[in-house]
Amino acid sequence: MVGVTMIWGLTFLTVQHALAYSSPLFFVGCRFAAAALAVGLVSRGALRGITWRDIRAGAVIAVCIVAGYGLQTMGLQHVASSESGFLTALYVPLVPLLQWVFWRRKPHVMCLVGVVCAFAGMLCFADGGQGLALSFSVGQTLTLVAAVAFALEISAIGHFASRVNVRCVTVAQLAFTALFAFALRPLIGEHDTPALSWELAAFAGGLGCASALIQMAMNWAQKTVDASRAAIIYAGEPIWAGLFGRLAGERLPGLALLGGALIVLAILVSELRRPPPTR
Repeated sequence: MVGVTMIWGLTFLTVQHALAYSSPLFFVGCRFAAAALAVGLVSRGALRGITWRDIRAGAVIAVCIVAGYGLQTMGLQHVASSESGFLTALYVPLVPLLQWVFWRRKPHVMCLVGVVCAFAGMLCFADGGQGLALSFSVGQTLTLVAAVAFALEISAIGHFASRVNVRCVTVAQLAFTALFAFALRPLIGEHDTPALSWELAAFAGGLGCASALIQMAMNWAQKTVDASRAAIIYAGEPIWAGLFGRLAGERLPGLALLGGALIVLAILVSELRRPPPTR
């Protein structure tokens, strides 16, 4: 799962370069079609036993994935990859809250403290020189909504992981994500199909393999790690995204860096627990 965060961090910058050759949802569709093909080829034996439960779980998770990656990819047309990484990381303190809403699992008080820190970090990113006014750009808004979708994805994976065949549900969710992405293109005005090129194929194929590895690792690991604990492990994602963005020459203003630090602090604080009393 720690390795997943490093791969995730690199994908922000890679996707931003890929958008020079493709529209957002077309690229998401190509990326996840390649991922479904890759996982399907190595899971041929397991797919013979696929059940309707695996298919239903895959479809539910895919709705969250296509919303998350679609909105995040569109947001990357307007914000730096490192900024996108920090804003996306807001899904971490959201996971326990969503589990409270959907499955009545009351969050720990430190999770609520983490939410306050995350909100303060959001204010720093929202500042437009108007005294921390809550005013987000289009790219920031898209990325924030994507963070909610990613929180729903992790919660859904945690809910289904112990009840399904990991390989089968991974293939299903990747295939449904590609299908949903292509189907949604006309609804957001993507009527023209980008010209196919070696660059587009390389980006889609490479990120498709990365997505396949990420989704398989998440589904497998979350069979034994609960969603809230998984979320804190994924906290390394914005750090890697910021590092790779910095190496590529991106420079965030000081207030944005403070906001990123507050978001990372929120992630860590939300998982602090008081040790049980000893007898």
